[in-house]
Amino acid sequence: MPTRALDAAAYLQAFVLSGVVTVLATRAYLQATGYPQLGGGGLHIAHVLWGGLLMAVGLGVALVFLGGGPRTAGAIIGGVGFGLFIDEVGKFVTTRTDYFYAPAAGIIYGAFALLVVLTQAVRGRTRLTTAERTANALDLVLSGLPGGLTDRRRVAVLRLVQGTGPTTEGAMIRLLDAVPRREPPPVRFWQRWAALGRRVAAWLAARRWLVWPVVVYLVVEPVVTVAAVLLDQVTGHLDQQREWGAALGTSIAALITAVLSIRAAFRLRGDRIGAFRLFKLALLVDLLFGQIFNFTVNQFGAVSALAVDLLLLGVVTAEHRRLSRQEARSPSWTPPDSTPDKSDADGPAE
Repeated sequence: MPTRALDAAAYLQAFVLSGVVTVLATRAYLQATGYPQLGGGGLHIAHVLWGGLLMAVGLGVALVFLGGGPRTAGAIIGGVGFGLFIDEVGKFVTTRTDYFYAPAAGIIYGAFALLVVLTQAVRGRTRLTTAERTANALDLVLSGLPGGLTDRRRVAVLRLVQGTGPTTEGAMIRLLDAVPRREPPPVRFWQRWAALGRRVAAWLAARRWLVWPVVVYLVVEPVVTVAAVLLDQVTGHLDQQREWGAALGTSIAALITAVLSIRAAFRLRGDRIGAFRLFKLALLVDLLFGQIFNFTVNQFGAVSALAVDLLLLGVVTAEHRRLSRQEARSPSWTPPDSTPDKSDADGPAE
């Protein structure tokens, strides 16, 4: 089995974020400039070609150079290329090569949603074996040979090999002694903004007063969406929709979200942890299915609704974790594995 990289989820996240930013920036630029065409004399250099070139460059950087820095750079360059590539998907799923094909926005969103799910799956399953931890520690050390390793990197290496045995730990300490030391790089402006964004998100998620408006919104909003679609059906406006199938898909996803949210609201009094688990499931249904149809109907105007969903998911997840930690600290709480076996309680078998 191939050795897994400890920072695989971080590389995938860089790929996804750079791709999303590229799609949004490309659409905004093309709309602002009137969709110019590169080329002349009957030629049109589509940006899907630049996307393929950048994906090749990103892959080449990751293949040629060692270390986490080149891999991150390769992921970002490849993500930009993928964004340029997937942005023109409408041209390749229609016989008219229609860049403005309405479902293209939903397809683009669905592609990135699957990549996010893959990133979270990798993040949740990165429990490395002893051999994999040793291999990742060696990779960190070797990548620091040209310029040296910071103290933070050295601590990370020692944590990776902790528990692998005295022979491996001793060899790694001797190897670290042979690597030059390097001062940590200065904090860059984008790192300050990223840290500020994380602090603001953590502050918002910790506000208890924000939980109940979120709960009310989660119950009311999908119900209103379903009611609006039913009203359009009664008045005949739904038949006039260009993408009425996507509008129907939006209403089905909203109906599922509404059922889950209402069920969660009824469980709030007796089982708050279960209730917020259902709220989280309702949001995931909307994010992974409903938003695909929403992007098809509203195109990239649905980005604002996506941002709201992500904010709600952050608040609900934070509250669910808080309740779980509170229950774990409760004296009356008993881990599931500690429940006594019936045969032990009844005494030894005859």
